[in-house]
Amino acid sequence: MKINTAKFIAILSVLATVLWIFGLCWTINDYFFSKPDSQVNQDSSAEAEVSGMDDDYQIVALGDSLTRGTGDQSGKGYIGYLVDDLKEKTEREIKLSNLAIKGQVSDQAVKQLQKPEIRRQVRTADAIIMTIGGNDLFQGGQALEHLSSEENDQVKAVFLENLDKVIKEIRKVNPEASVYYVGLYNPFNDLEDAKKTSAIVRQWNFDSAEIAAKYPKVVMVPTFDLFEQNVNDYLYSDKFHPNSEGYKLIGERLSSLIVFSGEDNQDD
Repeated sequence: MKINTAKFIAILSVLATVLWIFGLCWTINDYFFSKPDSQVNQDSSAEAEVSGMDDDYQIVALGDSLTRGTGDQSGKGYIGYLVDDLKEKTEREIKLSNLAIKGQVSDQAVKQLQKPEIRRQVRTADAIIMTIGGNDLFQGGQALEHLSSEENDQVKAVFLENLDKVIKEIRKVNPEASVYYVGLYNPFNDLEDAKKTSAIVRQWNFDSAEIAAKYPKVVMVPTFDLFEQNVNDYLYSDKFHPNSEGYKLIGERLSSLIVFSGEDNQDD
């Protein structure tokens, strides 16, 4: 009887040891290798955050000193005022990449679009805004000396060819983004040849609009009318670039043309 009892106790001890080892292994496996429910929830929320990171509105600005904001003492330029207005119209984060270069002419804009980094930024843009042509036409004011010459017509022909190349390249890199081409105003509207300069600028804008109309989602933004009256009230001291008030007018005009689909815009 004593022997049977000893065997029974020994068997119980062995079973207890086996159960203890099994429980220890299960605990270790569950602690180190199993995912708790809270971890699954964290992963789901992380995915939601990543998917929401694309909810911004990327603006890429191209062109010349107008897009750089030359003449605006605040440093904003029309792009800065545009961004301020857009922030009031949408909850999306507005991001801006201003790639404009002071003094740039149209053939330089064509070359700029061949650079890999420029193409990368254009490719990711929701909106592309540009000013091109002012330096081609006015040539720092020298064009006023030969307003009726054949040279002026030749300059325009080259510009229109370059404008077509620029828009075509933008559409090739980014078929979906809205493109806003800001037209020219006449900074010399108060001079003796005002009628002649205005006629030239209007024709220049008309021909540019014809180029823009060839491509989808390209909008010609008129600015000529904004400066037609009291032009000096909206010009910087150089009598060429806009001042703060002039840039505000352009920024407001642009803002009125940008609509965020699926959102209740305050302008509506």
